[in-house]
This record gives sequence, C-alpha cells and structure tokens, in this order.
Amino acid sequence: MAGLGVLFALMLALRTARIVHIDPNRLWNLCIVALFAALVGSRLLLVVVNWTVLRVHPLWMLGLAMIHHPLVAAVAAALAVIVAIIYARRQNLPIRATADALAAPFALGLAFEQIGALLAGSGFGTETRVRLAVTYTDPLAARWSGTPLGVPLHPVQAYAALAFLTVSVCLVIWLPHRRQSGDITGACLMATGAIVYFTEFWRDTEGRGTWLSGALDGPQVAAIAFVLVGALMLRERNSQGFAITAEPSSAKPPASETTEGTHE
Repeated sequence: MAGLGVLFALMLALRTARIVHIDPNRLWNLCIVALFAALVGSRLLLVVVNWTVLRVHPLWMLGLAMIHHPLVAAVAAALAVIVAIIYARRQNLPIRATADALAAPFALGLAFEQIGALLAGSGFGTETRVRLAVTYTDPLAARWSGTPLGVPLHPVQAYAALAFLTVSVCLVIWLPHRRQSGDITGACLMATGAIVYFTEFWRDTEGRGTWLSGALDGPQVAAIAFVLVGALMLRERNSQGFAITAEPSSAKPPASETTEGTHE
C-alpha cells in the first residue's frame, strides 16, 4: 500500500508541478532520488537494529517492509528532505514552489501508508469496544510490530488515512489560488502536525517514547514542531508580502519632483 501511495503521489506531482510552473521531469527525478535515499536509509537502519535476529533468519529481510515505527519514518523523512533540497539546488528549482508542488502528493502518500499500516497491524491503536474496532490474529503483526492479538483496537490508522486524504484534496484545490510560494507547504505542515498530534491519543504508546513525564510521546513532539515551522513559514511570507505592498505608498518622491510639482 505504501508503494501504491508512492505511485499515485508521483502521478499527482506531475499535475501539481504544472500548476506551479515547474518542469515536471525535474520534479519527477527529485522525487525518485529522495525516495531512493529514504528507502535505503530506513532499511539500513532496520538491518542494523535487528542484525542479531536477521543473522539467524536472513530471509526475514524480505519482511522488513512490514515494519512501521516512528523512528524509521523520521529517519526516512529526514533523509528524503535533505537529498531533495540538495537536488533542487543543483537543478536550480525554486525551493518554496517545489515544496508547494509536493505538499498534496506528500499528504496523499501518507494516506496510503496509513492504510498499509492498518492492514499490517503497524502503528496500532489502543484497546476499545467501538463498533469499528479491528482485531488482529496474524502472528507476523505481533512479531514485527508488537501488535496485540485477539484484542479489539481503535482503527486509528484509518482515522489518519482519512484525514490525510482530506488534506491532500484541499491542498490540490487551493494550489492554483495560493497568494505566495510557500503558503501550501506551511498549511500542509500545520495540518500534518495536527493530524499526528490528535491521532496519537488513540495509538498505543509502545515504542513511541515519552516526554514531559508521559504527557507527550515522540510523534506528538514532532507534530508540535511541524505546526510551529508551518506557522513560521506562513507568518514570514505574510510579513514580506505586507512590506512589498506598503513600500510604494510610504516612499517619498525625490526633492526635484516635489519642487517641480509645487512650481506648476
């Protein structure tokens, strides 16, 4: 499902690239390079962490794609962003406009990734008795993700997938009407942070870390950072736009023009 999400995200990126007037071929290449760096880096991390087990069962390397962990996702995202920025600079792609073109595809990819997590039992929710609860029975889910078997759980992955899909649709609709480059990226970061923060209340805390004596977990801390960075981007662009608009009205004409106007 994550691979299918990548495919649909790439197809959407070709469309959004044309909207922001960026060469779709260059954006496609950027996505491929960034995705390759993310996949290789995250899988190498999993091999290193699970080396003692994989050395005894080498064929289990084929199942590494089933592992869904916040640390793995963070490492993959960081590598993808670093490589994407380097590639964009070398190809003379505008950073903010490029990020705007990738915002909606990014949210779409996250939606499919969360569907895959739901099917695999990764990032599972807390125990519940709601009618929409999911119950896992496959031992592979317990082996790779620590998913409790035979226990009704919140389908939190479905909640997140629906939220990310909604964000992706809204960003695509807003993209042609954005006022300044970077607005879509800022909104995407804020929306992503909000989704991650609130859905964490329905996720099991196993392996997610704790902050402030358990008040927050690791993904929630990252979510707060996303919201702050997104708000900063929007605030920075708005202040610059105000300065550009206000500058002509506050500028004083040269002394010679003032003298000539008074004489006439």
